Amino acid sequence: MNRIDKLFKERESGLLSLYFCAGHPTPDSTVDIIQTIERNGIDFIEVGIPFSDPMADGPVIQDAATKALRGGMTLRKLFSQLDGIRDRGVRLPLILMGYMNPIYQMGYERFFANCQRVGVDGAIIPDLPFRDYMEEVKPIADKYDIRVIMLITPETSDERIRFIDENTDGFIYMVSSAATTGAQKEFDKSRLEYFKKVNGMGLRHPRMIGFGISNKQTLESSQANAAGCIIGSKFVALLDQLTDPQVALDSLFDALRH
Repeated sequence: MNRIDKLFKERESGLLSLYFCAGHPTPDSTVDIIQTIERNGIDFIEVGIPFSDPMADGPVIQDAATKALRGGMTLRKLFSQLDGIRDRGVRLPLILMGYMNPIYQMGYERFFANCQRVGVDGAIIPDLPFRDYMEEVKPIADKYDIRVIMLITPETSDERIRFIDENTDGFIYMVSSAATTGAQKEFDKSRLEYFKKVNGMGLRHPRMIGFGISNKQTLESSQANAAGCIIGSKFVALLDQLTDPQVALDSLFDALRH
């Protein structure tokens, strides 16, 4: 069974995922960060594929991607770093998050074959048109048992949300706002209403809330209205400042208590 499916079958709530950008804060830090995250009890990981024009990302992740690219990180190098990751004791689900350009250049067949080879369980491609997903990407991803995760926002219609729910696997990435990524102090009333609306739609797939989670308030709001949440910018900023992944995680956990 795909590790993502297994996780959500075993756990229905209280999940926490972390995102970091491959090649940041150092070109060869990917494996160390993954192993450190797993040792600290995080439920699954999103590994970002750095790209020169990350349109859905805020300044923190854009900066991390720029530094990673300058350090020589590529999609090919990322797969090389992940080669053998499962032999190093990593058991939690791994998801690659990146934009169409580098994946398209590699080729869908090769990309998903590489995902299966190194033990990646899913992919999030924010700028992948749904029609392309249905016609070109999904058949190949299914062939290699890779879950392609789709995003919804407060502007996504109920009809579209149900269509995504019916035609994808894994979970739904529930973006907290239509803005780019970035830490926030709290979720306002409109966002909480959006969470509750989607939570009450009776969807077949679990949801994970991402974008803006950085403290106790945003963490608890997310976990109360979905299966869990995904933290990106806050963790990436701490990695940039502190470089040591364990120190960065300790600082993140401290922030989530306040």
